[in-house]
Amino acid sequence: MTTDFLPVSRADMQACGWDQPDFVYVTGDAYVDHPSFGVAILSRLLESEGFRVAILAQPDWHSTRDFERFGRPRLGFLVSSGNIDSMVAHYTVAKQKRSTDYYSPGGKPGKRPDRAVIVYCQRIRQAFGDVPIIIGGLEASLRRFAHYDYWDDCVRRSILVDSGADLLSYGMGERSIVRIAKLLDKGAPVHKIHDVRGTVYLTTPDDKLHFEPVGGFRFEQLRHDKRLYARAFALQYREQDSIAGHAITELYGDRMLVQNPPQPPLEREELDAVYALPFMRDFHPMYKKDGGVPAIEEVKFSITHNRGCFGGCNFCALAFHQGRSVRSRSIESVVQEAELLTKLPGFKGFIHDVGGPTANFRYPSCDRQLQKGVCTSRKCLAPTPCKNLKVDHSEYIELLRRVERIPGIKKVFIRSGIRFDYLIYDKSDAFFRKLVRDHVSGQLKVAPEHCCDNVLSLMGKPGIQVYDTFRKRFFELTKSFAKEQYLVPYLMSSHPGSTLQDAATLASYLKKNKCRPEQVQDFYPTPGTASTVMYYTGINPLTGKKIYVVTDPHEKQLQRALLQWSLPKNADLVREALIKAGRRDLIGTGDKCLIQPKNSRPIPANLPRKNGGKHNKSSKGGTYRK
Repeated sequence: MTTDFLPVSRADMQACGWDQPDFVYVTGDAYVDHPSFGVAILSRLLESEGFRVAILAQPDWHSTRDFERFGRPRLGFLVSSGNIDSMVAHYTVAKQKRSTDYYSPGGKPGKRPDRAVIVYCQRIRQAFGDVPIIIGGLEASLRRFAHYDYWDDCVRRSILVDSGADLLSYGMGERSIVRIAKLLDKGAPVHKIHDVRGTVYLTTPDDKLHFEPVGGFRFEQLRHDKRLYARAFALQYREQDSIAGHAITELYGDRMLVQNPPQPPLEREELDAVYALPFMRDFHPMYKKDGGVPAIEEVKFSITHNRGCFGGCNFCALAFHQGRSVRSRSIESVVQEAELLTKLPGFKGFIHDVGGPTANFRYPSCDRQLQKGVCTSRKCLAPTPCKNLKVDHSEYIELLRRVERIPGIKKVFIRSGIRFDYLIYDKSDAFFRKLVRDHVSGQLKVAPEHCCDNVLSLMGKPGIQVYDTFRKRFFELTKSFAKEQYLVPYLMSSHPGSTLQDAATLASYLKKNKCRPEQVQDFYPTPGTASTVMYYTGINPLTGKKIYVVTDPHEKQLQRALLQWSLPKNADLVREALIKAGRRDLIGTGDKCLIQPKNSRPIPANLPRKNGGKHNKSSKGGTYRK
């Protein structure tokens, strides 16, 4: 393991014997040197290639002073808002300021600006003029094209245009950033670096491109024509493949934005090398006085074993960022990291997670992907599994067993999302049995999201009968192992396509299955997802069909209240919603009813209920109890 963090001050830099860094990496997060943080991975990777990287974490953006801390870097600035979009970090779906920022010291908000990438680039330009600036991370990656912005309620220009940066590195940027660094080191002008996959740049419309282009949409047209905007997104979605993807262009006046095709995903040996880099695996000591950085707590004793996701949920940006082609680390690499975790201060014998974007994926969904790329016309799992889908948990089982055998490890949990449909499609139930017996910490988080097929289809999820099959088997196995375990379902209200009638149907389904959600996620339109395009345009970009969309705040409130019908504070909203939905049959005192009539006498809390059911609480979304 390395003996220190990367420099965060001029004094640190001088202690390293540097007169200047090659790169200054500006981030909106506090500095946490852990492989769950993109800044840590890319900075350590550059270090391993011989480059000097200084970290400028959460600089004061009100002036240029912090940005001048290290002087002018030899090769340029790297800029990221951090692990999540700065607007999502700051605001709830109701556009209210959040009270906590888990990526800041002590969890205190206000340590980064709104639209952090743009603001940081502006200050760098003020301080150093034409110094090369390369932007990356989630905020830049998902805003690389013209995009609907929920907070401004309009289509904004590509963040590359608005920031004034020279290059944008999108997706998982290891290959791109090393290639860019080496080109700059050889003296290539940053405005001439146009041939690197996984990057976006600006040029003139008559420039000869390195990759065959598609697109050519004009920003002014995209800004005002919702159907055209949906078409543009559909093209972008189809082209996000390293094998079959083309370059994509957009026009901004006399400039042309070019997205080169994606970089191929890192293969197993390359991923192993990345996760073997010498991370400190903690927040920088300068944050101790503030109580540390909360985000490290969830991941400090967790292991990421895979990348990418072929699940294809339309409300998820993974397809646009990590991609749909899954790759994984070797068992030996994961075991080595687990052994390292047992030696860290504070380790108590528990590995909190061995997962990733989807825990139970290890390989691409089919062999065809390796030669022809991901399919553009269908999803791997929904609404039904593709006939070419390969379902095999055997290597994941072996990985978990190897980690469990390491001296000092008492228990290995899986807390990342489990794709329950992929699990039950496995002809062997070996993994299902092992999961329930060995890897559930009392509650297993799963994501049915809804129960109505029309809504699930727009979400990119399978029909509810698939979840019901999984749920039934989960409780059968739980009982067979004499355990008391629960399912914690993630549920979403107001997703595009969901009506009040659909919300009432979901509420009735939850009541029937004795689930009383304490938390429900309102659909949050964030950049880079098909569902966000649906929300803005009223069109499913993947089919071109018009759909119903909830935009009225009160109706959103009614849908959310229906999913939490059991909360006393929601009583009036639930009655109003049921009446508007034409579901007065769910108002009354019968077992199937969600709410009593307005002026009826409430049932005393200490009286036994007809079904003998118990109220079950959970920290996330309620529980199912058998």
